[in-house]
Amino acid sequence: MSTELPASTAGPAEAGATALSRRTFIATTAVGGVAATSGLPTEPAVAVAATSTEVLTEAPPTSRVTLSVNGDRHTALVDNRTSLLDLLREHLGLPGTKKGCDAGACGACTVLIDGRRVNACLTLAVRLDGAKVTTIEGLADGDRLHPLQQAFIDQDAFQCGYCTPGQIMSGVGCIKEGHTGSAAEIREWMSGNICRCGCYTKIVLAVEQAAGRK
Repeated sequence: MSTELPASTAGPAEAGATALSRRTFIATTAVGGVAATSGLPTEPAVAVAATSTEVLTEAPPTSRVTLSVNGDRHTALVDNRTSLLDLLREHLGLPGTKKGCDAGACGACTVLIDGRRVNACLTLAVRLDGAKVTTIEGLADGDRLHPLQQAFIDQDAFQCGYCTPGQIMSGVGCIKEGHTGSAAEIREWMSGNICRCGCYTKIVLAVEQAAGRK
């Protein structure tokens, strides 16, 4: 014998009303339960929802930041949560710095700030007022490539190329820091930059070439 229940005969309007009343009941019960637990007077669920909407629509705090990028002075009004990576890519039109993990773990977004290599995804733009930033776009001198850029070509030190800008910027920093005494030292000081294609051997050769060791 079949135990299938008969289909509901409620019309669309009645079904919508039922769903709405259930949502209203759940929201009201939740608010009432919190109020009862805390001993606070209850408020209508609609009022609570309206307050939440007002909070969400408030404009986030912004700041004006002025910095030098590849020798050019830029002033921008940015959300205080904006990273240097997003400032470069979305506000200044410099997409050479890549967004990889966006968590400081892959090195694809490496740039130089006042000569020091930094993960742009972990750096807030508002903290860089007056700083000098160098990205991959600022390394070449016109049509003349930076020695490390040329070395990457000579050594065929890339495949897909996505990590290459970060690798090159980190390599420039590594050379400036004097950490090129041996292949092992270069690997250690370049270990924050991940190459998913596995071109590490040729990357080390490129850094050695640019540092004058090859």
